[in-house]
This record gives sequence, C-alpha cells and structure tokens, in this order.
Amino acid sequence: MPMIRRGAQAPARWLLLACVLAMASAPHPASAADEGIVDVHTLPRLDGAVEDTSRPDTYRVTYTVPTGVAAAAEATKKLLSADGWVPYVYPLDEKSAALTFKKGRQGLRVSFTQERGRPDQSAVFYTPNRIYANVPFPDGATDLVFDETRPYLGCIAPGALDATSEFFAKEMAAIGWRKLTPATAARWPNADLGETIPNGVRAFYDHPDRDATHLYQKPVMLTLMRRDDGRTHVEIRVAPFALPQELEADDDMAGLPRPKPTKSARSLGSASSDKREMSASAMAELAAVLAFYRRELAARGWQEDGSAPLAPGDEVAIRISSAEETAVLRLGRKYDFTMISLTAQVKDSALAARAKAKKEADEKFLGDALGAAQQLIAADEARRKAQATSLSDAPPNARADNKTPVPLPETAEGVTFEGGGGRLEFSSTSTVKALSTFYRTTLKSSGWKEQPSVINQPNMAVMTFSRGGKSISMTVMQMGPKVNVRANGSGLVTEAAKPAPGAEVEVQAKSSEPLKPDPDSQLPVPTQRSSKSFATTKMPGNEAPFRRELTASIPAPLGDVLAFYRAELSRLGWQEKTDGATVSAERAQIDFTSPQGPAVLKLGRAKGETTVNLAQKNSDAAAKADIMPKAGQARLMLGNMGSSEASLTINKQTVKIVAGAGGPQSPKGPMLDLPPGKYQYALRLPGRPARTEALTVAAGEAWGLLVGPSGDVLPLQMY
Repeated sequence: MPMIRRGAQAPARWLLLACVLAMASAPHPASAADEGIVDVHTLPRLDGAVEDTSRPDTYRVTYTVPTGVAAAAEATKKLLSADGWVPYVYPLDEKSAALTFKKGRQGLRVSFTQERGRPDQSAVFYTPNRIYANVPFPDGATDLVFDETRPYLGCIAPGALDATSEFFAKEMAAIGWRKLTPATAARWPNADLGETIPNGVRAFYDHPDRDATHLYQKPVMLTLMRRDDGRTHVEIRVAPFALPQELEADDDMAGLPRPKPTKSARSLGSASSDKREMSASAMAELAAVLAFYRRELAARGWQEDGSAPLAPGDEVAIRISSAEETAVLRLGRKYDFTMISLTAQVKDSALAARAKAKKEADEKFLGDALGAAQQLIAADEARRKAQATSLSDAPPNARADNKTPVPLPETAEGVTFEGGGGRLEFSSTSTVKALSTFYRTTLKSSGWKEQPSVINQPNMAVMTFSRGGKSISMTVMQMGPKVNVRANGSGLVTEAAKPAPGAEVEVQAKSSEPLKPDPDSQLPVPTQRSSKSFATTKMPGNEAPFRRELTASIPAPLGDVLAFYRAELSRLGWQEKTDGATVSAERAQIDFTSPQGPAVLKLGRAKGETTVNLAQKNSDAAAKADIMPKAGQARLMLGNMGSSEASLTINKQTVKIVAGAGGPQSPKGPMLDLPPGKYQYALRLPGRPARTEALTVAAGEAWGLLVGPSGDVLPLQMY
C-alpha cells in the first residue's frame, strides 16, 4: 500500500476511508453491539424508583425504592414477569435472595440490599446475564431450575407429553440445536441413542455451530416424562456419554478423597480427627463417581463391608472399613449432580490404642527429659566443683578504701554501685561460703539482723538483713570460675543520692543539645541517634510505596524525642489524633493523619535510649493497586516464588497459589479479606508435610504472605 508522507494533503478517498474506520470503531450501546446482552436501562422499574447516577454504568442500573427488601423483591418479580421475563433458580441454589430471569436468549440478574440504617428502603440492582447455552422454556412452565452455562433445565410443562415433545422438536431446531443420529454421534463411541424410557421419550441434541448465540459445545439429553396430572416433567442436561467416564482426584478434604470436577464441597474435621466428614456435588454420572471411590479407597487400604441402609436421597450406600476406621459412603442424584457423603469414624479399639500409645509416648518423653535433666545437673555439679577449686575458701578482709554503705571484701572485682537506686554488684575469687560468712560477720557487728533463709548452698546463698526500718537483700552465686554478688535495698541508698522532699527523680538523662532533624532522611529522625533503619513496601510495577517505616534509637529522654516528632510532623502537615493517644514516661503511641494516609508514631525505652517506630501508609497507592482492605477488615495477599503450586488454609478457606504468583511476571496473587484477629494458617507443598504458623492482623492493615523457593513463608506488612 502506498504511503503518504507527513505534511502532504491526503486524497479524498483516504479521508473517506478514515471516516469509515472511525465510525466502525466508535462505541455503541451494549444492546446494539451484542444482542445477547439486555440493555438494563430500558427495563421497567418499581414505582417511586430513584436511580443512582453517581457511578454511570452501561451494564448496570441501581435505584432505590421506599419499601423493604422482601416487598421490593416480590414486586420486582411480578413487574418483570409481566414484561415477559421468566424467573428461575439455579441448581443447588434455590434459596438465593437474588432473582434470575430469562427472556429469549437474554438473561438478567436482580439483587437487593437494604439502604444503610433504613429498613423501609431498598436498593435494586439490574445486571445482564449472558446465556451461554440457550434452551427453550415451555410457556407456562413451573418449578423452573436452570443453569445457562452447562446447560441444565428442569421444569414442569403445562401441556401433555406429545404436545411438549413437538414444542421442543420445533424450538430446539429454531435456535440451532441438531437432533443427534448414529452418524452425527459417531464421535462418542459409548453414545446409546436408542435407549427408551417408560411413560416418556428421550432425545439427544448437539449444537454444531459455535457463534454469539451459543458458546456451549457438549451434546445434551432431553427427557420428557408423563405425569399423573396430565402435565409433563422436562429435563435437559449434558448427555451422560459426553461426561468424563474416569474421574481424576482433586485435593483431599478432611483427609478423604474427592473427585474432580465438583460444583461445591465441604468438610468437617481433619485427617487426624476421631470423626471426619466430606460432602460434595460432582458433575459426573453416579457410576463414574462410584468407580472413583472404589479405586481411591482401595488404594488407601479400605475395603467394602456390604450395603448400609439407604437414607432419603440415596441411591447407593456402602459400608467400608480400614484398619483403624469405619465409614459409610452415600451417593445420590439431584438435578445433574451426583451427591456425595462420606463419613469416617475411628474404631473404639483404635481410639484405645491411640490413647495407650500417647500415654506411653508421654511417659517416655518425661522419662527421657528427667534423665537428661539429671545428667545436666550432675554435669553442672561436676563443673562447679572443678571450677570451685580455683576459688579461695580463706576468709577475706574488708577493703580499706571502700565508699559503699556496706563493707567490700578485698577480693571484690568490677564493683558497680548505684546509690540512688540502692544497688551493688561485683564478682570475687572467694567461695560462696567465704563471702556469706564475711557479710554475716561484718553486718552483724554493725547492728544488722539477718532474716532466716532456706537458700544456703555451697554454690548459692540468699541473705536478707534489716536495721532501723531499712533492709538489704543479697544473693551470692557461683558463676563459672568466679562468684557473683548482687545486693539491693533501702539500706544501700546513700543520702547524697536521695531526691529532695517533693522533687521527682530524674531517671532519663537530659539531652546535651536540642535534637536536630536529619535533612537527608525521608521520614523525620534526629541526627543524634545510635541506629536507624528505613523500609518501604510496594508491588512490582508500582512506583509509589504503600507503606514507609522508620525505626531508630535516640540517646535522649522520651519527652524530648516526643517533642521533636510533634514539631517535625506538624511542619509536614501531619495532624495528630487525640483519640486513643497514650503518653507516659516509658512509652508513647500517637496516631496521625498525613497527606498520604494514616500514620502512627510509637516510642519506647530500651538500654537507656528512646526507641522510635514511625509508619506511614499511602492510601492512594494502595487503592490503585487494589490492596486497600475493606472497612473494619484486613487484607491478605498471597505470593509464591517457588517452582510448584502451593495451597494455604486460613480461616477455614483453602487457596491455591500458583508458582510465580505475586512475582514480576504475575504481580497479583490471590487475596483474602479477614476480620481482625490472630489466625493459624497451614501451608502445603507437594511432597512436604504441612507447615503451620500464626499471623495477627488488625483492621485497616494489608499483609503479604510470600512462599519462598525453599518453602519458607515470609510475612510482610504491605499497608
């Protein structure tokens, strides 16, 4: 095709082509572009409806009405039925509060919510629902159960068997279904088209053309049964010969096998529970499900023990057992599902054996622990005796240059005395016995009276003395090759160190100079600091961090550090929240509102310094990355840097995490919303035992759990 150089005038035919292309690419209403999608803006609404136009949406309508939810739902059902929409329910979801309708090849879902704090007002939502596999509904049919994805249809037609058969023969052909013949069904070797049923008829159809009107490809089976009241029971479902004949195993539930695929499944207990249950609805024929369980249970050492009494809905009930358990497998049919119930109970003999084994294991553990403790005590005693040979048992003399309120032996080393707190500590090469005798003798001669003590051993002695309303407690203990002496009490407080009456004791030293901000730090921190660290959290592809956190240790009183941060954060436009703030001499916690989002400052005391933890969240960045937790909840994001799929169970939910999820090639992994609290979670990897850890989350937080290449889990607060 010839090219037009830049700046040249385009011929008229090129301008015409450009106009045609522009018209072809211009957006059109959904109803005009796709006849399978209803234009919900044209549907009738209840009287008094007020549309919510705050968020215009081509494919959704929201309006409010001055009635309660139950009344609004009933009125909407009547309104849309009068407009030609036929209501139906989904298989196994008959009690859903939402309404579903079909009109020709278009579908519609209607849901309802109560307006916040207004039980007399309801919000109504219209949403189109694509019919992927369309089948005709008989006029006037009742008890309609339909799934537009498989398809499945169950209903009662008002007409007689012959009239209903003619209706489906005509209407199925009209929407593209083709009645199967031996020639057209040859691709399914086990297809039996000649099967007859008493008091009814059966036919098979396929839909050879995949187009906008029909996206489902498997053949279906139409069954019509004559009823005693003259009406006809109708069922359309996927033809049995088109379903899997040999089922694969899905992940176990409660340690019990489960086939694939299932529509729904639940379990109680675990693989180690005394009683465990598993129930599911399998999208397969009963014979295939029964074959699956016979195969899987036999492979696990279970054997059949005959039939069990049938319960309502059962078609098969089998007793099975293993070396330690008995179980009952029940199978039945509902709609186009095979309903599964498998309950296992540990035998009484196995429970007794488990209890005995546990008792023996506990006794062995305690015996081993006691033996190990006795060996350690004996070894420690031998070590102490060996070390004691280097200590002197000779009575020590008192130091002449002593400045403490009590005498010091001449063998004292590394003396530390705090007169204000009344504390004394030193080490010595004299034995415990020699030092105990030294203090009992010298303090008694100074008028101190010793209180009785039960601890007076060769390697440790505890003594308490009193005189004139004052007291001294002293511990003498052999610590390796030397003896450590610690003493405290009011008898060791010196007059010079006592505070004046009514004055407060200054525990934290004053700052030598005002705290100055570091101009190079992204979050405020004084230049006078002994340590500092700064961290940010963000996801691949996001430039702005979701959370910034600074930790530091400042050699200054907590009050000075708090004043520094209040001043610096105020300069940055941060506003302090008074609600929930706690400030004391040893700790402080204050919430702030910053221009980027919520923040919190936490101060504490450790090793004579003030510790700082300052965390700031970026609400806009979190919202854009879709990690913002819902109000009152926490969000959990899962990632997997390993080479194999992992599964994580938390809060009774099991989530599969594919390899690479949450990494550079797949930034978004699975997400969960959780109420605040402490959760146990279990991680499972192929060929490895489950790993159980705990995680505590608070409202408004977002956490990441990242599975590493080695199978370790790294928790990281993202927001």
